[in-house]
Amino acid sequence: MHCSSCSLVISSGRLTSGKRGEEIDRSTCVIRMNDAPSAGFQRDVGRRTTLRVVAHSSLKKFLRSRQELLNVGQDTVFVFWGPSSSMRRDGKGPVFNSLRRENRLLPGLKMYVVSRGKMLSFDELFKNETGMDRKGSNSWLSTGWFTMGLATELCGTINVFGMVPPDFCSRSPAPSPSVPYHYYEPRGQGECSTYLSHERSQQGGHHRFITEKAVFANWARTHNIRFHQPDWTPPPGPALDVMTTNASHTTDSAGA
Repeated sequence: MHCSSCSLVISSGRLTSGKRGEEIDRSTCVIRMNDAPSAGFQRDVGRRTTLRVVAHSSLKKFLRSRQELLNVGQDTVFVFWGPSSSMRRDGKGPVFNSLRRENRLLPGLKMYVVSRGKMLSFDELFKNETGMDRKGSNSWLSTGWFTMGLATELCGTINVFGMVPPDFCSRSPAPSPSVPYHYYEPRGQGECSTYLSHERSQQGGHHRFITEKAVFANWARTHNIRFHQPDWTPPPGPALDVMTTNASHTTDSAGA
């Protein structure tokens, strides 16, 4: 797969009332994540879905809404990622087993899983970009990390819709008003509170959302990446220091 231009649609509540749907659909390919719907939100998030990246932890939600997702994207390619324990193919991988059953029911469905080697390369990429070890911190890369990484390989131009800059949630005074983490869950958790709690957490099972965004801002200097809704560009000058963005973790082993 190669797309001359891509719209990468983040699931943020910042897309609500933005009316960017037609602009999103004008790209050669439209990329979405997990179970984020387009039906009912077309004016703000568009109608088309070319590629959907789904986390192992979102599989149940995906299966519950698969009929809706399939109805709006018969030609959609689905890429699933997860730890090797979930994706093993010897009959003991629960996520892989579920996907294999779906494939038997819907043999025309275009489903792929991220290989173990590719998973390791994404871990290594994070370490190379940040100097922090993902495994050592008992944390997870986000679906956004996998999606952006795939987009840099597939897309000539990437237009990202709904992603805030890395310093947005830590600005003083605090950003206002608060928006939901997901545009399709208006009463769900707040976006900035989610980003900040994950970034600061030491309990494991969390993401380094803010650190990842600092890396994406760096990538925009060498890849053709633009950010919309909100519209922003990385500041000129040296690349952002992700260790400064994630200053509370400069002395330990941390990941995304």
